Amino acid sequence: MSPSTAAAPPALTITAAQARRTAIAAQGLHRRRTGTSPHRGTFAKLVDRIGVLQIDSVNVLARAHYLPAFSRLGAYRPELLDDIAWPKRNKDRVLLESWAHVASLVELDLEPALRFRQQAMRERWRPRDLIDANPGLLERIVEVIDEQGPISAGGIEKVLDAPGRGRPGWWEWSATKRISEYLFLSGVTSVAGRRSFERLYDLRERVVPQHIRELAAPEPDDARRTLVQRAIRHHGIGTAGDIADYYRLGVADTQRALADLIESGTVLPVAVSGWKDRVYLDAEAAMPRKVDGRALLCPFDPLIWHRPRTERLFGLHYRIEIYTPEPLRKYGYYVFPLLVGDEFVGRFDLKADRADGTLLVQASWCEPGADPQVACEAAVVELAEMARWLGLPRIVVKDRGDLARRLQGVVRTLSG
Repeated sequence: MSPSTAAAPPALTITAAQARRTAIAAQGLHRRRTGTSPHRGTFAKLVDRIGVLQIDSVNVLARAHYLPAFSRLGAYRPELLDDIAWPKRNKDRVLLESWAHVASLVELDLEPALRFRQQAMRERWRPRDLIDANPGLLERIVEVIDEQGPISAGGIEKVLDAPGRGRPGWWEWSATKRISEYLFLSGVTSVAGRRSFERLYDLRERVVPQHIRELAAPEPDDARRTLVQRAIRHHGIGTAGDIADYYRLGVADTQRALADLIESGTVLPVAVSGWKDRVYLDAEAAMPRKVDGRALLCPFDPLIWHRPRTERLFGLHYRIEIYTPEPLRKYGYYVFPLLVGDEFVGRFDLKADRADGTLLVQASWCEPGADPQVACEAAVVELAEMARWLGLPRIVVKDRGDLARRLQGVVRTLSG
């Protein structure tokens, strides 16, 4: 990498609208869904395109890792995703649970590039207080996983407290869970499956397929370059900060990797009208003249999860209000922005009332400057598809939000 490469002048200048369309196309949201039934290979292609399915515990509508697939593919059987992420037979594994963006599902072949992070976590995350307070606990947890795995932290706790295993009550559940998580983050164990969303730990060699384990771990700088190259492909376009966030890398490390990728011709330095920071474009990114996709996006969707980029690209100021006290929430608890073409036209606070068979639209908002009728018509189509996917026969729109009454009227007309 030469200094001139690090400060390479823009190869071209593009408009903000072109940048938006590039970003949307990179994420596979530029076209209407085809309506064809997704299959196992569809999900492998999806993750190859977007790189990461973030995992989160919130289940007010559906688990976070299922939702980006719905936004891009429409109604599908969640078991298809489960079967490639947490298969019954390890040889059928296509995805691996790892710490990538945060807790995420990633492609198997990315595992070697994440080992340097696991190595760093062995020291940075080592729970010395628990290990010092409970001599032998870490080693016993590994033994239990070896003997019993796949097993949850709660299952490990029960084994450790069984007669002949240790003093009842000595093995603290929180300590067991924290050490189990440390073993996962540091690469000693992996996640073989999930039961009611609880991780089931097993030894790494019984989860990561042999052909992946046998791949040499790249040097940290090479691993970072791999992650940056994938991030720019998933993003299509972005600043160094945007690209760094995708796999949670340092900005300085990302800039060094980008300079190398510019030199190799993989990445192009560009300028975007109205953007202050340096911008980077995937040399193979599509830049369509028009996009006509339509999707409700969950708070953990890769297109919008880095909030500064979302605001810069779309003018959408978006924050998760889950941890905001209800009286102080502006838009709602679990809010989905609605993308139509290359702009966000509304946002909707959604909840699945499974006991009542209802998709609850708890608040409905039109974005400033958007056409309320366009927002309403697109929302009805997407909500109907979501309700069908979730197996909820009814949609109920509550009164909150400036789009609520209009949406109520359209939903009533369709229901009638």
